[in-house]
Amino acid sequence: MADQTYDYVIIGGGMTADAAAKGIREVDADGSILILSDDVDAPYTRPALSKKLWIDPDYTPDDNDLGTVDETSAEVRLSTRVDRLDRIDRRVVTTGGDSIGYGRLLLATGGQPTTLDLPNDDERVIYFRTAEDYRHLRALSGSGKHVAVVGGGYIGSEIAAALVQNDTRVTIVFPDDHLGGSVFPESVQSAFEARYRDHGVTLAAGRRLDKGVTAAEGFLLTLDDGSTLEVDGVVVGLGIEPSVALAEASGLAVDDGIVVDLRLATDDPFISAAGDVASYPDVILGRRRVEHVDNAKEQGAAAGRIMAGSDEKYTHTPMYYSKVFDLAYEAVGTLDSSLQTVEDWKDDDSAVVYYLDGGVPVGVLLWNIADSTDKARQVLAEARALGADNLVGLI
Repeated sequence: MADQTYDYVIIGGGMTADAAAKGIREVDADGSILILSDDVDAPYTRPALSKKLWIDPDYTPDDNDLGTVDETSAEVRLSTRVDRLDRIDRRVVTTGGDSIGYGRLLLATGGQPTTLDLPNDDERVIYFRTAEDYRHLRALSGSGKHVAVVGGGYIGSEIAAALVQNDTRVTIVFPDDHLGGSVFPESVQSAFEARYRDHGVTLAAGRRLDKGVTAAEGFLLTLDDGSTLEVDGVVVGLGIEPSVALAEASGLAVDDGIVVDLRLATDDPFISAAGDVASYPDVILGRRRVEHVDNAKEQGAAAGRIMAGSDEKYTHTPMYYSKVFDLAYEAVGTLDSSLQTVEDWKDDDSAVVYYLDGGVPVGVLLWNIADSTDKARQVLAEARALGADNLVGLI
């Protein structure tokens, strides 16, 4: 294809890319936008892949489309990987050989799922990340099939809950002694784990996957204690590794993500980064990288506006949320059960939990409490003036 040049090129086709294109349009109504995505689907709402699409019969994959092209007139090229970034000539080169010029470039490359030593060419092994993975898992599950979920963290726990509510036998394999044990204090963790037991999920606690081999009808998994599981499929939900190779190869600063400043700029004035892949200086919590939808949407939109000429800085401290069974929680900051915690129970099922490091609040869990993330941010912003003795009742 002949060389082309666009005012804005976005590498990555997730929610950050969608938000960035819409952010650009808030400032620049006419500039040309190209989104280069290695996904097979146009931008969609990622959280629904492990939540709403499984539990809301009225919500369909069509509803999950973000309408990027219709709302922004961006050109979206799917199944497209970028091989090389030429910062001198301001061009990107795809694996297909296309050379594309840019006025401003956004790296929204996200991350790749953490993998295990499994027969990864087998269609019954799914590293859950994309809408294609969701469709694949739908076909693999249901009808009483037995699926092992490896990983008991954020994504693993959501997938296990989704599957068991859709006629699937589920065994979840995780290294902690209790599900949620590394994140929640004991009182919250016990309620969390009980929901899974009540719904018939088998908990292989304190276990890691040693190996998996193909069997006649599925897989034979061996755990690190020598026990085995016969399953129809395996879903791995162990988080992601940020996709920084392109940035690193082009000489941009990388440190657990692509390093950006408050204006989401890299050390190249024509290149920004946002979303799961960006290491940014949070105005309350310090430098961090956040892999949640609130950050993808807010940071992507800010990056788009800044690329198009806005003089703003990214000052939003993102929240994250989850919903499994009848439990829902929101959180801001760091949740780590090894930290000191202060619990403020509102009733038998609702609580605010404050996490303290060195006596200073660094995280707030809103357990079955909605619409209070702004108050949680305020607590963390004022953290050094607060102590364990005066947290109860603040939210």
